[in-house]
Amino acid sequence: MSLSLGCYPQARRSLTVYSRRAVLNVAMLLRDSDIARQVRTYLLDMEYLARVQPAEAPVAPDTSSLNARIDQRITHVLGKTVVPMFNALIETSGDHRKELTALRAGVQRIERRLHQHHARLQRLEGTRDDRPAVGVMAAMDAMNGRTFEHHIAKLLRRDGCTNVVVQGGHGDRGVDIIALTADGRRLVVQCKRFAPYLNITSPDVQKFVGSAKVLYRAEVALYVATCPFTPEALSIASEAGITAVHRGVLEEWSAGEPLKVLE
Repeated sequence: MSLSLGCYPQARRSLTVYSRRAVLNVAMLLRDSDIARQVRTYLLDMEYLARVQPAEAPVAPDTSSLNARIDQRITHVLGKTVVPMFNALIETSGDHRKELTALRAGVQRIERRLHQHHARLQRLEGTRDDRPAVGVMAAMDAMNGRTFEHHIAKLLRRDGCTNVVVQGGHGDRGVDIIALTADGRRLVVQCKRFAPYLNITSPDVQKFVGSAKVLYRAEVALYVATCPFTPEALSIASEAGITAVHRGVLEEWSAGEPLKVLE
């Protein structure tokens, strides 16, 4: 069935968004004239077709995406008809003028709320510069030790370090990476890709202090780990001038936040 607003020159054309509940409320109210019955049938048909029409989706469709397409299909058609039909029916209806006017106002309130809700969703789902990229830590958790060391070396180069050498392995004397900071300070790094439920303990840090400060005479020393540090390990690192890059700091660093000690 096809309806046209050509016979209602006073009808205002607009694009609107309505919930299914509002649409069905409209359909149930329109019942006492030939025009009302046509409108009701049209609205119900559109609701039915939107639900049963096959959607172009993969075998395992994303439910939210499919619902969005259904809503878009409904609103595309109804948005061009409901308010103009309200306007036309109000002009020609005597018995239900008050009810139709009230219902139109309700639909318009729903439209405003949907626009506000959509704006809030866009703000919440939008990319924020200060939010770590999704999957950063998952990617590092999947790396082996050597790949993780090269990932840290890449971050050092990104932050201006030079002469970056990955030397982790047998004979590394407790240091995995050596480099120079952007302003020329000697830098050493210990990399530990541990499971997130483990901890870096005080003996781990004490061993690195000896290598970094005594053997390498480093001016900047980073202990980078994919897991937390115990409180005692953090205390020793702070006293010895070691920068503890624990899981949370590492996530921010990998997502683009520079380490202050390298600036």
